[in-house]
Amino acid sequence: MAVAALPSTSREIQLADLPGGLPGPEHFTITQTPVPLPGPGQVVVRNRYFLVFPGLRTLIGGQADGVPLPRIHVGDALFGPAVGEVVAAAPGGPLRPGDIVTHMLGWRELALVAAADCAPLGDVLPDPVAHLSSGSAAYGALTRLAAVRPGDTVFVTGAAGAVGTLAGPVARLLGAGRVVGSTRSPEKAERLRAELGYDAVVVPGPRPIDEQLASAAPDGIDVLLDTVGGDQLSAAVRAARRGARFALVGALSGQLSPRRDGGSALAEIDTFRLVNQGVSLHGYSGQDHPEVSEEWTRRFGNWLRADEITFPHVRIPGMDNAPRALQELFEGRHFGTVVVELPPG
Repeated sequence: MAVAALPSTSREIQLADLPGGLPGPEHFTITQTPVPLPGPGQVVVRNRYFLVFPGLRTLIGGQADGVPLPRIHVGDALFGPAVGEVVAAAPGGPLRPGDIVTHMLGWRELALVAAADCAPLGDVLPDPVAHLSSGSAAYGALTRLAAVRPGDTVFVTGAAGAVGTLAGPVARLLGAGRVVGSTRSPEKAERLRAELGYDAVVVPGPRPIDEQLASAAPDGIDVLLDTVGGDQLSAAVRAARRGARFALVGALSGQLSPRRDGGSALAEIDTFRLVNQGVSLHGYSGQDHPEVSEEWTRRFGNWLRADEITFPHVRIPGMDNAPRALQELFEGRHFGTVVVELPPG
């Protein structure tokens, strides 16, 4: 067995108490746990980065029916996409110490993972942390469901989030003629225009969404990439042009509501308009399009190297700051993808 100075314990973040609303740092604890040696077909990975993502709200809230991830109970460690280095491997397996991989056991320093559940990283992306982007969902929705066409007007809700900060630029690269976003922060709206090339940004608030959307897209919208749901989805239906294609990739209006449990996001939709305008509306799941991930990674790498796209993200240093980073994500404090960065071993 190949072992590189494997520590006997590792810190991980566990759910300590069920929240009544949105979880905060007080609902989590950082615990020392033993690190077992890898058995046949297993490796130990030292995590360097892991993703902070809103789907944890659903898994903690107990409304994970139909979600392809298990619920998180009190006493369970959190989990999610991570990038790390193999530090121990059972003999005869495909991985060796020093290999850089992605896997789903983030939120801990060292993870015992089945080698089959790890994906080795090559040099397709210039920075390993870019493998934690949510761009695959945006790209898949815009190519498989909404099929962006040259000249289309595309509306991206939640445009300052992990999906939206990539969806707008990707839509442009796919030929969109006008890209409109939404965000609840005027400061983020300016960044979307200045840094990511959004033509206009809707900021829900005192001014009605319909009025803002009519100004931002006076001829209506051809494509919706929706990460929010709720009132913004309702407004998008009212702004749809004939033959519009709607792709739903998230439901943040429900997940981030302190009054809901993270498992539903209600929206009032004018079905007469859907029928009359011939609007298609589909939910996007990566499970239904397994070929998208590799295709996205290849194109993302090419676009990054050609400076045709950026990867907006923030790196939060250290395990101790991870629970606070999750709360800040729920509060909308960050722009783009939120990643916790751990020190090298």
